[in-house]
Amino acid sequence: MESVVIDGVTIYLSHPDELNIPLYPRNEIIEQILACWLILDEKDLPLTPRLIGKPGVGKTTLAYAAAKRLNKEVYIFQATVDTRPEDLIITPVISEDKKIRYVASPIVTAMIKGGVAIIDEANRMSEKSWASLAPLLDARRYVESIIAGIKIKAHLDFRLCVTMNEDASTFELPEYIHSRLQPQIFIDFPSYEEEKAILKTNLPWADEGLLDYIVRFLQMAHEYGELYSVRDGVNIGRYVLKKIKFSNKS
Repeated sequence: MESVVIDGVTIYLSHPDELNIPLYPRNEIIEQILACWLILDEKDLPLTPRLIGKPGVGKTTLAYAAAKRLNKEVYIFQATVDTRPEDLIITPVISEDKKIRYVASPIVTAMIKGGVAIIDEANRMSEKSWASLAPLLDARRYVESIIAGIKIKAHLDFRLCVTMNEDASTFELPEYIHSRLQPQIFIDFPSYEEEKAILKTNLPWADEGLLDYIVRFLQMAHEYGELYSVRDGVNIGRYVLKKIKFSNKS
């Protein structure tokens, strides 16, 4: 396990995430994310975009794809209602030799290594958790670990993006965090052609007739405000194909 020493304290780092999933690039959105991360001058700072949309529209996948365009390691932190401030920064764990190890979160690991951190479903966190990230989201670009007793500064190449779902099971963002997570990039359901291309990328073995049928269903669901996403479409297609295969074997 890789480690670094900061102010005399050994910090063990998290592993980067590798998403082994077929990707249909929605280039317009990816370019918006990349523009946020661009630095125009040595005194300039990257922005921290907020990707907003319904569950299943591909927010995390698109953020991951943008990071990979920069050839950076990606670290994904899954936020929940139970996320504590220390979960976002450094967590103490007991090692095999009964000693305390300080383990960096995916966010802090990305800060140290100059990678990209993605906080997934970030609006499931409470205000108490957000407060620990406030210095990271402005010109200070650092976090403090009370547990380890150290301050960690972000690498110049560090980039951050957060994704947020539009549903009832989320918290309102504190105003001081709201102003730090800019711009907001809204990710809507894909068009008919995009949706079919995404399905084809994920279900290359499906015939055109099935793909068209699923896309027509999804487009109708979007029109009437039903919460069926392209992710649901992929799973519907997978189930139908598995059921057909199983029935043929029987």
